[in-house]
Order: sequence, then C-alpha cells, then structure tokens
Amino acid sequence: MPVNSIVVIGAGQAGVSCCAKLRALGYAGDLTLIGEEPQPPYQRPPLSKAYLQGEMSLERLLLRPLPFYEERAITLLTGVRVAGIDREAKTVELSDSRRLKYDRLVLCTGSTPIRLPASLGGDLAEVYYVRNLADADAMAEEFRAGSRALVIGGGYIGLEAAAVAAKNGVTTTLVEASDRILKRVASSETSDWFRDLHRSHGVTILENTSLARLNGRDGRVVGATLSDGTELELDFAVVGIGIRPNQQLAEESGLAVENGIRVNAFCETSDPDILAAGDCASFPYREGRLRLESVGNAIDQAEKAASVLLGDRTPYIAKPWFWSDQYDTKLQIVGLSAGFDEIVARRVDEKTASFWYYAKDRLLAVDAMNDPRAYMVAKRLLDAGRSPDKALLSEPQRDLKLLLEG
Repeated sequence: MPVNSIVVIGAGQAGVSCCAKLRALGYAGDLTLIGEEPQPPYQRPPLSKAYLQGEMSLERLLLRPLPFYEERAITLLTGVRVAGIDREAKTVELSDSRRLKYDRLVLCTGSTPIRLPASLGGDLAEVYYVRNLADADAMAEEFRAGSRALVIGGGYIGLEAAAVAAKNGVTTTLVEASDRILKRVASSETSDWFRDLHRSHGVTILENTSLARLNGRDGRVVGATLSDGTELELDFAVVGIGIRPNQQLAEESGLAVENGIRVNAFCETSDPDILAAGDCASFPYREGRLRLESVGNAIDQAEKAASVLLGDRTPYIAKPWFWSDQYDTKLQIVGLSAGFDEIVARRVDEKTASFWYYAKDRLLAVDAMNDPRAYMVAKRLLDAGRSPDKALLSEPQRDLKLLLEG
C-alpha cells in the first residue's frame, strides 16, 4: 500500500532527523511534525552546558533554521499536544481538537526528568529540572556569584549543572546517593577523574549521601536536610536523578511497552503502521533489549525508521556514542561498558586520558577526556569489531592510529 501521509509526534532530535531523512530519501507525500513546545525544534544537550552558561544563543540552539521546514514541505505544528491516537481510524487527535489522518505514524516522544515527590519538597519554587528550554531559561538567572545551590544526582546532567554553577561563582554542593558519582554509567576511574575535576573548582561532592528533604518557606526552597543530618541553606536546587521514557501515549493506544515503547529491529511497534525512535524506544540489542538516551541514537534510529517507512528491511544496529562538557574537559564516550571486567588506562598528561573497557580480550567501550584521537580510533576499532592488544594502550607516547593498521 502506498504511503501518502506520515505524521511524526515529537519535535526533538529524533523527530526532526526522521523528517529530514524522509525528504532526503525522496518521500514526496504529506509530512507533519508535531511538537508540544512553542519554539521551533532545538538541541537539548546544550541546555545544561553552553546555553545555560550563556555561550549559545537561541538561534544557534535550533536544530534547523525555520525556512528548512517550508522548503521541504514539512508541516511543523508547535505548541500543540497529541491527546490520543485512534489506531483503527488512523487518526491523531490534537489538544486543539484537530484530527490528522496518517498512513504511517512515528513516535519520537522522548523522555521526561524524574521529579522529586512533593513530600521531599519537589514542588517548591526554585527547584529546577534540566530538560527543556523553559527549564533552562527559568534557572539561568539563579547562576550568579554568591548564590548557594544544591545539585541532587551525580550523573552527567547533575555534573554539568554543577560545572556551570561553579564557573559562575555559585557555592555548590552535589549529593549522590550511591558510593560514587557516575556509578550507573562509568568506571570508578572515570568517576575519580570527574570528582577531582569538580573539587578542584570548589564543588563539594558528597557521595553515599541522599536528600532527606528540601525545606521551604512561603512555597520556595530555602534549605535542605541530608541523610547524614547535614543542614544546608540554599537559594536554589537542581535535580538530576534520571529520566523516564515518554510512553504514556503509546500505552494508552494499546501499544506494547517495556522500559519505553517496545520496537523490533526495524523500529516498528506492536502496530506495524506505527514506528518509534529515540529516547522513548526500547529495541533489541545483543541478547536483550536496550533504550539509549543519546543524540547519536536519536539521529541514527530515526533515520533508520525513515528508511523502513520507504521499504528498507535491514535491521537497526546501534553504535552508541555520547559526550559531556564540564569546565575545560570534553568527555567523549563510544560503546557501552556494561559487562566489563578490566580497565586499561592511557594517561597522556594531567588533563588528557582515556579509559578502555574490556570484557576479557574484547573491547567494549572507551571514555576519552580531552583526547579526540583516542575517541576516533576507538570508534573505528569498535565499528570494525576489533580489539587492540591491551599492552599497547598503556604506552602514552604510542601513536594510536597505528592500532588501525593490519
């Protein structure tokens, strides 16, 4: 059956990538992109980095300039929410009561930060979450010298927010409930690197310490009580305790969900006329399933969904990569480290290093700090399914490009 109308729900990185790829591949039918926020589609990672720091304008934040959508006949609907999907009638109902017909539907609904419960003070004013432009704009004015901040959560979002705060002269405390920052996503070596980096910039990092409650006065946060009894006076707090996939719309429509919208290797949901991609999608990976929260996956998986819509039947094979900017350190990550049993450290100098994750003799992933060459070489090795001799990596003067030969 010919596809004459495609609707994409979610105007983030995945949604825009899907639409752009459809047009690049020659799709000439109706194409509608729907976003809840009033702004044109924009990048999210800089919100906790360059944009929050004031180093990136809104214009530079946009994924594409506005004429891009008109030139490619992409109908961009902003500031409107999808209220429901009628799979039988193949219609999407919008919050303004409009109904859109589709032949194929793509869910790129993204994810939402986990919020602190109201019982812990999560509904107080001056408690912020970093997920959208409104969040970043609301908290930006708090980052001024002399303010006191608590960052809750020692993952990348929390650490990036702490870095911006410290750079702006904010007295910053970060609490992490587990025994080290970045425990869920990185080795102890990488944790040690970033703990030392933050402490060198004046951030107080408290591990094995959780939030007992945020304390308020007149509806605003004024302090915090920690699990060890410590009392802090605060001007604001930033919460970075993880995200959840936006799967409610799919679930209400009767689609299968499993830590996200469950899709097969072709990005298809339990309804073959509905696909999903990006943060919201749970897909087959090795012997199990995986949901990746990254720009790289949002782009690659959305582009795969576009090609599937036009007849491609090659499976999606994820090639994970991530990055984080903190102070003068650029962290680049390639691969997934789950299941590693050994770390090989390659230290070039006090500001440049890489940590190579192995499972026995198989390379799984690399964390590279201010070492783009290590990242590039590791990416090519992983793409080729090759694992270099561990002994060669620990020699800091060795040209890593030699590992690509042979």
